[in-house]
Amino acid sequence: MEIVGLPLHPLVVHAAVVFGPIAALTAILYVVLPSWRDRLRWPMLALAVLATVTIWVAFLSGQNFRNQARFDEATGAWLDRLDKHQSLAQKLRWVTSGFFVVAVLSAWLHERTGAVRVVLGVLLAASAIATLVFVVLTGDAGARAVWTQ
Repeated sequence: MEIVGLPLHPLVVHAAVVFGPIAALTAILYVVLPSWRDRLRWPMLALAVLATVTIWVAFLSGQNFRNQARFDEATGAWLDRLDKHQSLAQKLRWVTSGFFVVAVLSAWLHERTGAVRVVLGVLLAASAIATLVFVVLTGDAGARAVWTQ
């Protein structure tokens, strides 16, 4: 997967690293600021979609990038760092997918009150925090794999 001769993965990870945290922070604001909920509903949902799409594209392009011949001879600590990055990325895609599902449910059931609102709020905040944590961990592991020799 390439764009103008450049591997897609190093290009698309920047979008994932931007949209993932922004989506997560918007969802957290949606939960903790009830007076802003109406204004944050659609931006939160749009950002959750963008984050999920960019993170999945980053994951799939990363798999493709890893399967290229240049990594066949990789060994030692560098390969260990790359494996850690890949392992975290596998978790990130599922955490983000869960976040997306909860964001859709929260936007769809936006008007609900009581126990439904509380449960959705807790699930949305928890999945947003998990997404934020895994984006940071995955990005850090990827940067360490690339920049640490």
